[in-house]
Amino acid sequence: MSDHADDPDHHEDHAVEGNDHPEPRPDHRQTAPQGPYTNRMVGIGALVALVGLLVVFGVPILLTL
Repeated sequence: MSDHADDPDHHEDHAVEGNDHPEPRPDHRQTAPQGPYTNRMVGIGALVALVGLLVVFGVPILLTL
């Protein structure tokens, strides 16, 4: 039997090493709110994706012709 089994002052820390703060309860966690996207933002994202695809696939295809 271990010596600290009956010691009321003995507390085991379950925190990650180097972390002095306990993990918050899941119901107390807060995250940043996600705002709605506008049609303009979606259009810009689609345009950036299209340009990226053209660079990734278009340039190598043009160089092999």
